Amino acid sequence: QVQLVQSGGGLVQAGGSLRLSCAASGRTFSSYAMGWFRQAPGKEREFVAAINWSGISKTVADSVKGRFTISRDNAKNTVYLQMNSLKPEDTAVYSCAATPNRYSRWYNEYDYWGQGTQVTVSS
Repeated sequence: QVQLVQSGGGLVQAGGSLRLSCAASGRTFSSYAMGWFRQAPGKEREFVAAINWSGISKTVADSVKGRFTISRDNAKNTVYLQMNSLKPEDTAVYSCAATPNRYSRWYNEYDYWGQGTQVTVSS
């Protein structure tokens, strides 16, 4: 069992930066691959980024490539999403997720989810 608690997010102007954090409970965090997803009003949930258990392998969506970076600190049981050069279309509720399997771009392959945090980018 893994519990995920998110922090960060909020309101930022276009071009600004935010960092989201997702802290996991339990001593097995390093055995989980982690992902970030987002969902805007009226839209389907969208993959943002994912990282494997060690942090060596990662992937991001084309829509955020070059702007967003996923990372993790297994000593702190935390995964991060650094978001730079934010755009109004990045506005959404962002959620972190964990899977004991290989990281994936498919949300239904993740077993545990954070509570979600709102990111709003004003133009």
